[in-house]
Amino acid sequence: MPETAVPLIELGAVFFGLGLLGRLAWRIGISPIPLYLVGGLAFGAGGLVPLHGVEGFTHIAGEIGVILLLLLLGLEYSAAELVTGLRRSWMAGLLDLVLNAAPGAAVALLLGWGPIGALAMAGVTYISSSGIIAKVLGDLGRLGNRETPVVLSILVFEDLAMAVYLPILTALLAGASLLGGLTAVGISLVAVTVVLVVALRFGRFVSMIVDSPQPEVFLLRVLGAALLVAGVASQLQVSAAVGAFLLGIAISGATAENATKLLEPLRDLFAAVFFVVFGLNTDPSTIPPVLGYAVALAFVTTLTKVATGWWAARRQGIGRLGRARAGAALVARGEFSIVIAGLAVSAGAVDSQLAALATAYVLLMAILGPVAARVVEPVAELFRRKAPAQVVS
Repeated sequence: MPETAVPLIELGAVFFGLGLLGRLAWRIGISPIPLYLVGGLAFGAGGLVPLHGVEGFTHIAGEIGVILLLLLLGLEYSAAELVTGLRRSWMAGLLDLVLNAAPGAAVALLLGWGPIGALAMAGVTYISSSGIIAKVLGDLGRLGNRETPVVLSILVFEDLAMAVYLPILTALLAGASLLGGLTAVGISLVAVTVVLVVALRFGRFVSMIVDSPQPEVFLLRVLGAALLVAGVASQLQVSAAVGAFLLGIAISGATAENATKLLEPLRDLFAAVFFVVFGLNTDPSTIPPVLGYAVALAFVTTLTKVATGWWAARRQGIGRLGRARAGAALVARGEFSIVIAGLAVSAGAVDSQLAALATAYVLLMAILGPVAARVVEPVAELFRRKAPAQVVS
């Protein structure tokens, strides 16, 4: 049998299986991320049918998936929107950071994973899934609601926090000293500042460089620029994902809209491979010992996200139902939690059980988030009806 036959068969089975899982997720109305993770668990080390012929492709494809996730996230925002969102949401953003990073860090320290493990788990429990949240808000017809700008401003703050957090984590995972870590943060902050200034004043020139009327040329330019910037950022000890995110911010206007439409199918493909790769590298037998911690984290961080959204919406004068919707919308965790866990585990600087805990946690939260957003209105209405009855009695 030719040496490429087995890898092609396995790769074809992976892609076809992802298609079936994505279709199933669409039918039952949830994010496909949990199903992709389960698929990876089933065919990885310790799974039902381990795959061994596709490691080379899936590794680089997973890296590209992370880059495209962050690139398209950056394309969603203009520099002006980021600055405005930061001004409006910085207090709610800080509350979000404290309430939702602390539980992850506390569990990691309780399990004896040390400061680096605590920093990684803090990121896992902190960052909401903007992709899942945007899809749920669109599906429920809430994009025009009064509380939606509050939700989006908190997500903007989280994304900017990632631009600082990821370089710190990357430097520490690489074994850098305190000075090296501070240098990485300094480089990241300078890069963010420069990109924002360039995007605000000269964004049209950046867009002109990558733009083209031919879709093929346009795709090659945007994708090539993203990989180049990500590679340079990684070489400078700044996260490759942050580099892609900053490039997305610098591209604006119609160019950003066209790039999003063109890159979305590629992002979905490579991101799906990334989630499968994370599952492949996680032994299912390591999940039961940390499942209780995952459930506890899911419960606590659901409450803390709801509290964050409620408080932020209240500051904007939004009513109780809108506050509840804002809090429930923020619950979902997904792609970026797995990105953080993947960086930590692949570096070999944290306990291998962190991957199991992150997987179980994201499986729970990626399902619980959309469910919470859908049921918050009837639950809030039920409490509203009971309140007057209790007062009367």
